[in-house]
Amino acid sequence: MPKIYVVYHSGYGHARRVAEEVAKGANAELLQIEASGELPEGAMEKLASADAIIFGAPTYMGSPSWQFKKFAESTSKAWFTRAWQDKVFGGFTVSASLNGDKQVSLISMQTLASQHGGIWVSLGFLPANSRAATRKDVNNLGGSVGLLVQAASDAGADEIPSGDLETAHLYGERVAGVARKLVA
Repeated sequence: MPKIYVVYHSGYGHARRVAEEVAKGANAELLQIEASGELPEGAMEKLASADAIIFGAPTYMGSPSWQFKKFAESTSKAWFTRAWQDKVFGGFTVSASLNGDKQVSLISMQTLASQHGGIWVSLGFLPANSRAATRKDVNNLGGSVGLLVQAASDAGADEIPSGDLETAHLYGERVAGVARKLVA
């Protein structure tokens, strides 16, 4: 069984809810980036021992939250020592808009993983783009690079569309499946 961590920041609880669903699918441990942009003590050591790391953050103003960016910059020692070389990576983001420039956040996460020499796992699900599609369908936002989630700005984390949460669970399973193949 691969060792998988979901490292994420959540400003208002929406990204935390998605992280929990991704972690269930991946059988992963959660590592929350604190409001200060810091990880809990010992978290970097856990990430060094991981087979797979899944990044997560809200998209604010067209990019990941500053807390996630602070975490990303704090990984320079792991980058220099190649501590995350050949690990499996994935990522997700949440914003209030259906689009909300979420792709920019995912590409930022994908670039971070690539700089570390990692192997990025795409979403891997066809988009739900027929006239009959609803927000209850898997990949109803049509992502490909990673997991896209929409949560209305005036809605709580318990109101995230069921299709987005199901996609989160399945994406966690997908990342874990790729990690299992590479760890074997």
